Amino acid sequence: MAFAVTSSSSSTAISGSSFPRSSASPDLRVPQIGSVRLADRHATVSLSRRRCAVKPVNAEPKRNDSIVPLAATIAAPEISEKVEVEDFEQLAKELDNASALEIMDKALEKFGNDIAIAFSGAEDVALIEYAKLTGRPFRVFSLDTGRLNPETYRFFNEVEKHYGIRMEYMLPDAVEVQALVRSKGLFSFYEDGHQECCRVRKVRPLRRALKGLRAWITGQRKDQSPGTRSEVPVVQVDPVFEGLDGGIGSLVKWNPVANVDGKDIWNFLRAMNVPVNTLHSQGYVSIGCEPCTRPVLPGQHEREGRWWWEDAKAKECGLHKGNLKQDSAAQLNGNGNGASHANGTATQSDIFNSQSLVTLSRTGIENLARLENRKEPWLVVLYAPWCRFCRAMEESYVELAEKLAGSGVKVAKFRADGEQKEYAKTELQLGSFPTILFFPRHSSKPIKYASEKRDVDSLMAFINALR
Repeated sequence: MAFAVTSSSSSTAISGSSFPRSSASPDLRVPQIGSVRLADRHATVSLSRRRCAVKPVNAEPKRNDSIVPLAATIAAPEISEKVEVEDFEQLAKELDNASALEIMDKALEKFGNDIAIAFSGAEDVALIEYAKLTGRPFRVFSLDTGRLNPETYRFFNEVEKHYGIRMEYMLPDAVEVQALVRSKGLFSFYEDGHQECCRVRKVRPLRRALKGLRAWITGQRKDQSPGTRSEVPVVQVDPVFEGLDGGIGSLVKWNPVANVDGKDIWNFLRAMNVPVNTLHSQGYVSIGCEPCTRPVLPGQHEREGRWWWEDAKAKECGLHKGNLKQDSAAQLNGNGNGASHANGTATQSDIFNSQSLVTLSRTGIENLARLENRKEPWLVVLYAPWCRFCRAMEESYVELAEKLAGSGVKVAKFRADGEQKEYAKTELQLGSFPTILFFPRHSSKPIKYASEKRDVDSLMAFINALR
């Protein structure tokens, strides 16, 4: 994952890396926004409803898949003040009419070295330009899926030279890619959908990267996709991914150009003489992997060039899965777990779909709970498909099930909302969704997973400690 670090301060020190740094030249700096200066940044925000004091990291840029490696380390002022959790919904309302530059400045001011720009190699190069214009240090990363167009790889190199930065790229796990290609071939997504390939090549590398951050910046715009992005806010608590502190709410997602029209983005790029991907001149508007991207005709929507064989409402690769709209019956209720119909269920497509997962019926979970001597231990998630926290852990739980296949541990799911909720509360320790239970081999009483960290490593540690 490529982190490019720039600085506008001549006194900024770079340690632990030989990467070059770049400074925003005076003629590119914009008037100071909100009277904020680099030397005045002392605050940090706790995202998981805990107070924390963040000290500057002074380590070499080690390659570690569990955290985002730093291309360089900035010797910034120590962040020591403790600040109450911020209401990002309210902040989004306050910034809704702000310019993209103001939003970018606010994001970099609040999170400093704990935030990074996600760069896809398309018109979101505007994000890097905005970051440079703030005069603040910034970091950039990109996902190299291994299937990008040659023009996109050359564009990455051009961007690095133009801004004097060095990006670091997150790549997919070679073993996972090999297993997918060997079992399904190179183009299985044309037959059974793009989600599996995107999960291996994009979502999991991104998940590893974001665990080293407290916030990230994307180039999402409301006009990009009519089915999934029409309500994207300028800032939000990430509904899908977890950040450095772990748990739901530990990552903030900034979308500075959410309210900017695509034509205005291009006017800005031309005005600032910013380099662009040469694929744009060939009719490509939205650019992704080579097999899943094609040019669009005049009058066609830009997302029609992505996964053109699929429905427009499903055109998300998983990086922005939280955009997928829910039925009105699935709006959040008082406890944050979702609203329901009169019978207690919501009209929401099912989740945790994998051949490695066992779907338990009411009879199945009752039989499992009664057994005192099981042939193998079981891990079961009690869930409701409309619950945003359940959806947030779907990717990691499916990945866990795939890893445990054939290991002697069964991984299962039980839908515990609606008519099953009362039973789950009285017999299965359901307090809120999701609830994860481990059924040992030689005990009828299940053990409840108490942590809010639902990533693969944390769940695997829980299983290994008990089986």
